[in-house]
Amino acid sequence: MHGTTSKSQLLLIIISLTILFCPGCQARKESPPPEKVPEKMPERLTVLMETEKGDIEVEIYPAKAPATCTNFLKYVDGGFYEGGQFHRTVKPDNQPDKEFKIEVIQAGINPDQQSRGFPPVKLERTNETGLKHLDGTISMARAEPETATSDFFICIGDQPELDYRGRRNPDGQGFAAFGKMIRGLNVVKQIQQAPAQGQRLTPQIRIRKISRKN
Repeated sequence: MHGTTSKSQLLLIIISLTILFCPGCQARKESPPPEKVPEKMPERLTVLMETEKGDIEVEIYPAKAPATCTNFLKYVDGGFYEGGQFHRTVKPDNQPDKEFKIEVIQAGINPDQQSRGFPPVKLERTNETGLKHLDGTISMARAEPETATSDFFICIGDQPELDYRGRRNPDGQGFAAFGKMIRGLNVVKQIQQAPAQGQRLTPQIRIRKISRKN
């Protein structure tokens, strides 16, 4: 009996060798750690808009409107607004065909950068974010839902018809508010009252730069 390998001993040896040289087991041992969970979005960030009429300072809220703020900051950080314009003013007297009137000014990126823009961003409705279209709110312009890219507007006075279930757009989905103006009301008013043909500012008001302050 001594010096003879039993069937049970032989089976243990085979199992040990199988585990030692198992490619799948080795792969699992060497696989990279899982990706880190993204850091929490900041509650607020400050952005400075330098225009030829003066400066406008806004606060944006990434924690409340993460997709909208992330999209906006991609254009800011990429320099897309350098050479952009405030190109539209909407006042009570230049929207005669609209039953529900609003007051906003609208801006966009440098036209030479249009071909380099990013895909449309998900519409973050005001009933989801809790951000309403109040006096000084900054929000994304759009046509249909899920079509906003780089154009934004600033509200002059409270504009509840731009919120979710508002009646300005027939679809009732509203617009994606993502921050508010904290300085520069006089500049916004100057832009709103600048010469225009219909709603188109003539000439357009040049944006020198938009950048983060923090």
